[in-house]
Amino acid sequence: MTERPSSYSYEELLECGRNGLRGPGTAQLPVPPMLMADRVTHISDEGGNYGKGQVVAELDIKPDLWFFECHFPGDPVMPGCLGLDALWQLTGFFLTWGGSPGHGRALGAGQVKFSGQVRPENKLVRYEIDIRRAMRGKLVLAIADGTMFVDGHKIYEAKDLRVGLFSQEQLSGSVLG
Repeated sequence: MTERPSSYSYEELLECGRNGLRGPGTAQLPVPPMLMADRVTHISDEGGNYGKGQVVAELDIKPDLWFFECHFPGDPVMPGCLGLDALWQLTGFFLTWGGSPGHGRALGAGQVKFSGQVRPENKLVRYEIDIRRAMRGKLVLAIADGTMFVDGHKIYEAKDLRVGLFSQEQLSGSVLG
């Protein structure tokens, strides 16, 4: 197997959104405004809390981000579901980075805890994904724990994030598609 990059720039993440990380038929990240990371600073199939892989990514907070205008006027805050979606996005990115084909779908989370918020005056969100298990057979599935930090403070924790990669045939006619 060829050497895989251990980090990705914003431009590389956009390319993954447009064409898949490994070309058509491989998992894509969302494109803006739903892309919730500006860069992946570290990705590895070793390390993390379980020794099975880790993803670290960042999002620069700017006061003009689209969600601040509508959530909520006069009291802007990043919706918690967008932070959770970012954790799912990065878990799926780990699977396709590891060479698995398919289209990514979030399949759930065991436990989610919000203990803070992201506001326009914040500067940086950091996501950390610790892979608990990655299955790469007929079933392509990652189970991970994710943490979100804002300006260095832990504000979201998600346990047992589940993301699968599916072929177009598997998605056709399924309730996942």
